[in-house]
Amino acid sequence: MHQGCAAVLCVLAVLGLEVAALGECELARLLQDKLRYEMRLQYMKHNFPIDYALRVQHEEVLRTANITRLRDGKVSEASLRYLWFHACSQVVLHILEVLPEKHPSRGYTQELSQLLDALGMEYSGYRQSDVDVVVADLVKQLHSGNSRQKAVRPKALLDNCLKVLRMLFGAHWLWDARGLWDA
Repeated sequence: MHQGCAAVLCVLAVLGLEVAALGECELARLLQDKLRYEMRLQYMKHNFPIDYALRVQHEEVLRTANITRLRDGKVSEASLRYLWFHACSQVVLHILEVLPEKHPSRGYTQELSQLLDALGMEYSGYRQSDVDVVVADLVKQLHSGNSRQKAVRPKALLDNCLKVLRMLFGAHWLWDARGLWDA
């Protein structure tokens, strides 16, 4: 964890505040930090069997091309972030479902889940009318479980989460403490 993020969490712990007290921007920064390449590689590739893939719904594989297509369709940025949140939350839940209690990747995945839960608090005030119809339909499909499935590696799923995070939240929001991007 970067020193800046660790300091924020330490201060929050001392003050007795929870991660949910952070805003959308800071939560996005913390998620970016947790989704660093080295961590995704260690926890989602090296700690899984070779060529291991999860069965996930087609809509859970949210790529930058999907976001570009939706932007071209004039979908609002807030709706796209809402969709990204739901897709990434579902991905992390699927990964948690397959991990045994003592798996070395479980703690990392639970931390991602907690950050996404805190981000969910930011979106909890959204009503159906606040979200574009196409996004509302996609989120409904995500949670229905009735979509076609595909096999995807856990690391690839989190790679997509990070790429879309960077695309949606913009470079000026996600610079780390050194002002550098990771791979």
